Amino acid sequence: MNRTSAALLTLALALPATAMAQSAPSFSLIAGYDTSVSGDVHKGAIAPIADLGPLNPALAGVSAELQIGARSYDRIYGKATHLGVEMAWPMGNSDEVFGQLLYTRTGAGSTQVGGAFVPALESTLPVYGRFGAYKALALEGGYRYYFGSGGSVRPYIAGRLGATHVNNIKATFTIPDANIALNDVPFFKSGWQLSGGADLGVLWALSGNTSLGLEVGARYHGNLSGDDSALAGLGLAGINNTGKRTSYPVNLRLQMRF
Repeated sequence: MNRTSAALLTLALALPATAMAQSAPSFSLIAGYDTSVSGDVHKGAIAPIADLGPLNPALAGVSAELQIGARSYDRIYGKATHLGVEMAWPMGNSDEVFGQLLYTRTGAGSTQVGGAFVPALESTLPVYGRFGAYKALALEGGYRYYFGSGGSVRPYIAGRLGATHVNNIKATFTIPDANIALNDVPFFKSGWQLSGGADLGVLWALSGNTSLGLEVGARYHGNLSGDDSALAGLGLAGINNTGKRTSYPVNLRLQMRF
């Protein structure tokens, strides 16, 4: 994690501590899903290959041109699931600060990533990519403001800032019509990225100490760290110099006050 992310993470974690002594905290369980609305898993590129022989000996001396298109998170992964915990400390009657740990996951995703134009065949063969599961752990702190003076229903807004650790991701690329498969190609390194966002929600009191919340939000996660150790040999170094994304999470929050 770079110095900027480390400093912001320290600040985010310090926010709840400033209010800890002022009132009793609450504890929340969080579950929901997350839909990416912008951001690419990889960029597009055109890479000539002089000889397909190293990839398939039966094609020795045959040239091709890889024509890879950009592919979005939504196309490859679809919706992700959320599970998390939160601690919050009131600062007054209408606001609180919180610290949150949220785990996000999708299964592996597959799509056609482009084609391989083979002059000898005068045709373009489909190229497919299968990308390993996206697994991320966000550690964020924030501020939440409740509207109204109390009651059983309390709408609120919130803002947050922190960092997200994303596990390494490998990919498998195949050209079935040419009997070519590149398995478990390193694609993204594991690492930390800056993250943050805002929420709009409502909290319903179920009892004196328990409430149920529904919230929607907007999240931003910074670029991932590309791994070109294998892609460079294919002329595709740089297609993974991306990874940032913006998403809309929808979460349920079960809050219990001590």
